[in-house]
Amino acid sequence: YSVVVTNNITNCSETDTITATFSSEPQSVFATLLTPAFSTGLAAIEVTAVGGFGEYEYSLNAIDWQSSPIFTDLPNGSYSVYVRDIQGCGLLQTNLIQTINYNNYFTPNNDGYNDKWNIYLPESYEGVIHIYDRYGKLLKQISPYGEGWDGTYNGNILPSTDYWFKVEYVENNIKKEFKSHFSLKR
Repeated sequence: YSVVVTNNITNCSETDTITATFSSEPQSVFATLLTPAFSTGLAAIEVTAVGGFGEYEYSLNAIDWQSSPIFTDLPNGSYSVYVRDIQGCGLLQTNLIQTINYNNYFTPNNDGYNDKWNIYLPESYEGVIHIYDRYGKLLKQISPYGEGWDGTYNGNILPSTDYWFKVEYVENNIKKEFKSHFSLKR
């Protein structure tokens, strides 16, 4: 927008220009889990803003903001993403997203890092984890809310190899199970 001011007596003119940026908050926002549940490694979430106009920024804690709608390297947990216009218009929050991932190996060598293996689930999942050897022998039943498995069977240290597991859990009042394997490295 420009304005011209003219003195009618002296005919002297002055012009000033301003650029106005119009924006609004989105009408709605939603989050999508990019990595499927029970992925190995860390998870990723993408946020989609629907409606409105403007440029948006995104945050997991409403303090630290980023321009990208994708969040990566997320450990297990429940996440809701905050979205706002970069002009400060509005603040919306996405649906709650649960990430579930697990390490595909562990190293029970008492160095304080990866010494136990577990998959941590929300308590509402009522989970139980069964760990088996390659022949299908049940070695341990653990809780996803406990410390995890230390790589022993009846107090004996088990060898470096692959072990199989089954997770039984309840999601949205439906009983489910997930099966896969991981490695024990010594």
